[in-house]
This record gives sequence, C-alpha cells and structure tokens, in this order.
Amino acid sequence: MSNFAVETNTHAITMKNVARLLAEKLLKISALKLQPANPFVWASGWNSPIYTDNRRTLSYPEVRTFIKVELTRLIMEQFEDADAIAGVATGAIAQGALVADELNLPYVYVRSTPKDHGLENLIEGDLRQGQKVVVIEDLVSTGKSSLKAVEAIRNAGCEVIGMVALFSYGFPVAEENFAQAGVKLVTLSNYNAMLDVALDTKYIGEGDLETLRQWREDPANWTPAR
Repeated sequence: MSNFAVETNTHAITMKNVARLLAEKLLKISALKLQPANPFVWASGWNSPIYTDNRRTLSYPEVRTFIKVELTRLIMEQFEDADAIAGVATGAIAQGALVADELNLPYVYVRSTPKDHGLENLIEGDLRQGQKVVVIEDLVSTGKSSLKAVEAIRNAGCEVIGMVALFSYGFPVAEENFAQAGVKLVTLSNYNAMLDVALDTKYIGEGDLETLRQWREDPANWTPAR
C-alpha cells in the first residue's frame, strides 16, 4: 500500500469537508431521511426521526465512487498495514468489495448468522490466520452488530486493526462498546455533520433541529411530541 502523508491540520479540515459532502449526498438521494414530525419505528422498537438506507448509494455511480475513494483513502491513512478487508453483511458487502478491489487486497464478508446449509459459513471467503483485517460497515448505531463481525474475524485467528464506516449516529453507547472491544472506529460522516447540512440546506428548520438533538441524547426512550 502506498504512503499517504497528510499534515494534521489539513487532515482534520479534509475529514470535516468529507463528512459534510457525504451527508449532503446521502440526504439528496434519500439514503438519509429525516421526519421529526412523523417518526419512523426501527426494528428495535425505537421511535426515530431519522432512517438510514445506505444501500441506495449503490444506485448512484457518482456517490458510489465518492464513497469508494474516501473509504480507500481512510484505510490508507489510518490502517496502512492492513492485508485483508472484510465487509459486514448485508449493507457493506458491495462497498467492501469495491474498496478491496481498489486496494488490491483479499476480501471476505461476515454474515449476521451462519449459513443454515452446506458448510454453514459465518465468514464467506478465505482468511488466513494472523492477517490484519479492516472491517467495513455501512452504518453504526449501537455498534452491537458491527462488533459481532469483529468477534467472528478474531475467532478465525485474525487481528482486527480497525473499522471504517460510512455513517454513525454517534451514540455514547456505541463509543463505549467499541472502546470495550478495543476497536478503532473511523467514519466518513456522522450525525452532527448531517444536522449542519440539513439546516444549511433548509431540509429542516430550527425547531426540527432541537427535536433531532433530543432524540440523539436518549434514542431508546425518545417519544415524538404530540
């Protein structure tokens, strides 16, 4: 892998710009949807003013390429000794393959549960014991499903040197879970960048902004105003 030397200040500015750019693209193609007045209900049962479906990015070549390039750059900057890439099923399977191809590295993906027939694989592809793996995820909420993939890779005898993701809600519980698991997480965009862009582009108003901030503080117990 090539060296990717970037001065600290320039790097911080670049990351901030990338976070805003990606948030803008995700909002534009409805990969991110905000409905503070008419919340969604997640599979967990949580009420939520936001819904994320990053699979939509695959249908937009410009957005897909932007994500591929920026994920590749992150890995080259922060995890230059990676010798394998793993995608988390199902949302990050395609993006992981695109990035692995760009880096010319081996690729696997990790299922949420083992296949129920044949070899009953949990990891699809070939990992060699001792490989240093970067995991690619499309979305981080609490981090539990992402870290199950990390556990599977570690159980296969490999070292997970980090995870890169498209977007994170930035829940404190996720930060705690990643810290406890000893996994470095780096994301292209995040909830705060998305709020800034949504307000600047008038996707939301000031009143919506307060609702969205309150939800992020306690998403499990948040109830929409009636």
